[in-house]
Amino acid sequence: MSRKPSPRIETQLVHAGEHKPRFAGAAVLPIFQSSVFEFPDARMEKSNYHDLLYPRLNNLPNHKVLGDKLAALEACEEAFVSASGMAAISAALLTVPGEGGHVLVQPGVYGGTHNLLSDDFGDLGLSFDLLEGEDPAQWARQLRPQTRAIYVEALTNPRLQILDHAAVVQFAKAHGLVSIIDNTFATPVNFQPRLLGYDLVLHSATKYLNGHSDLTAGVVAGSREWVEKVRKRLNHFGGNLDAHACFLLHRGLKTLALRVRHQNETAQRLAEYLESHARVRQVSYPGLASHPQYARGQAWFRGFGGVLSFELEGGVEAACRLIERLELAVHGPSLGGPETLISRPATSSHSGMSAEERARAGVSESLVRVSVGLEACDDLIEDFAQALEA
Repeated sequence: MSRKPSPRIETQLVHAGEHKPRFAGAAVLPIFQSSVFEFPDARMEKSNYHDLLYPRLNNLPNHKVLGDKLAALEACEEAFVSASGMAAISAALLTVPGEGGHVLVQPGVYGGTHNLLSDDFGDLGLSFDLLEGEDPAQWARQLRPQTRAIYVEALTNPRLQILDHAAVVQFAKAHGLVSIIDNTFATPVNFQPRLLGYDLVLHSATKYLNGHSDLTAGVVAGSREWVEKVRKRLNHFGGNLDAHACFLLHRGLKTLALRVRHQNETAQRLAEYLESHARVRQVSYPGLASHPQYARGQAWFRGFGGVLSFELEGGVEAACRLIERLELAVHGPSLGGPETLISRPATSSHSGMSAEERARAGVSESLVRVSVGLEACDDLIEDFAQALEA
């Protein structure tokens, strides 16, 4: 008998993980606001602490439905949500290496992740090295006896670089490392790293997964073995997601495919417009043939996301004037929401790094990052046109 194919992602976004039967027949999962739940049996035997129904343990019905849905979306065995993207990243990076462990890390990762590694790892007896080049033979020379993991991003922030993900997975398997990837910028609509062989997939669900700029949340997905280990660490840290935020994230996920595909198209068209403009020096977007990893993007991604970055002729002053003159774009951090956001990463997402560290990551003072929203694409391009001409 042939195996029934898995539902397409649009169907999974709506139906995967939903509780059956529905609570009181409600089409939308209710918010379980209670912090206390009655034990089912006064004579029950001693249970595993992490199995007790308690909000801090990330196991309310709101948590469980989200975890099952996210596991299906990322083609993983298991998943759970956390209070923020950094809670997910921290729990993973403080669990996988083990005592005295060492991690290999892609250069140019998110500023918060870089700060965790550079500011906290040493105090906790852990260490890391940035990958040198793109040749796995070079990476092999950086291995230590205590190297336990390799950490990368699907698309780096804000330069949108794409590492050779197939090589990363192969390298990890060859050397017994746990492969961890932050898939925030791509989303499972555009890329499912687990299908390539990654062990753990992380998200800042604050961004695209929620999509409405009204909560902070994170996701850890992957093999059941590693997800359970990371979940227990997070439970000890207390980084749970509250029930109302679970409700908002659950709601936001249902429109993810529609939103991301619109943002893919808008970002592509805006990147092409900016690249053709005389006042724009350079544009970074994987959908452009000029992008250094364009071929990789075409091979692995179904779309290239809603974020692009660029440099203007005129440097910092020109960048500030552009930001001031835009009428639709909101000058602020974060990404993935319904409104277009614009910022200079040197003063926002990467401000915690030194000037030398930012330079190594390719983040200049004048670099501008744009996260396109859900506005009409033509309106957005017209706004950038008037701001550039002014």
